[in-house]
Amino acid sequence: FTSLHIEDFTCDVRETKLGPEITTCDIPNIGEEKLKDLDEEGIVRIGAEIGPGDILVGKISPKGEIGLTAEERLLRAIFGEKAKDIKDSSLKVEHGKKGRVILVKIFSREKGDKLEPGVLKRVRVEVAQIRKIKVGDKVAGRHGNKGVISKILPEEEMPFMADGTPVDIVLNPMGVVSRMNIGQILETHLGLAAKKLGYLAISPGLLGANESDIKAELKKAGLPESGQVLLYDGKTGEPFPRKITIGYIYIMKLVHMVEDKIHMRSIGPYSLITQQPLGGKAQFGGQRFGEMEVWSLEGYGAAHTLQEMLTIKSDDIQGR
Repeated sequence: FTSLHIEDFTCDVRETKLGPEITTCDIPNIGEEKLKDLDEEGIVRIGAEIGPGDILVGKISPKGEIGLTAEERLLRAIFGEKAKDIKDSSLKVEHGKKGRVILVKIFSREKGDKLEPGVLKRVRVEVAQIRKIKVGDKVAGRHGNKGVISKILPEEEMPFMADGTPVDIVLNPMGVVSRMNIGQILETHLGLAAKKLGYLAISPGLLGANESDIKAELKKAGLPESGQVLLYDGKTGEPFPRKITIGYIYIMKLVHMVEDKIHMRSIGPYSLITQQPLGGKAQFGGQRFGEMEVWSLEGYGAAHTLQEMLTIKSDDIQGR
């Protein structure tokens, strides 16, 4: 369940009305610490560990008179300095992203690469990250039986069989009764028999092994026909009160990982139309307090909390 993730970051160097942008490691008002991984062209070196806010490509753009504050214009008029005619437009790592730089590609007009009009140079940085499975990550079997990891235990605390073999993963039985996808149970049983008999079972959907076939295989392997055995609690060593279904199944890690989804907000942007908070992580939005959530507060009689949710935390402009 350890996966490798590679993300692309692209930076375009353009020709502007005021002159060309330049990639450089000499960026105004940036400390040495932030520039330590950049080469003389301002591009991050391969192998550098990067995190949120770090510079991948140092880039400066010419700045016109229009973008200046009144104070800057006054200082200009007095000292006539033109040296500060540039602004920092570097490519930085987004919030919540981290990893190691594994590849830097530079495409430029001079080398004969085809780029869009107005783009002089394009820098592409690939950042790789190894992610171990963690609480909140999503996994799924082959029968629509999906779920999130709720706890990760050391091997010695997992339930174990009579011969001391611990189980790798424990699935909640509530996931079977609600969806009624019996395929996952049949797969578990056939997997157990096939492992014991030393073969790989290839079973097509809907036409594969049926209940009687699987019972026969379990019997052949010298296992109980129910496919259930007594498991022992890893923490206490006591047996569980009932026999438990065990076996071998495929479990796959899905792309929905908690690291990409985690999000929190106290105050943030509001919609111009409704004056309510925006939605979603990308907009730094709030959590929607929906109909059913409202019912739960009504059920508890939490009037002040409800009032706050529907007004102060929503569209009460003075209150917030």
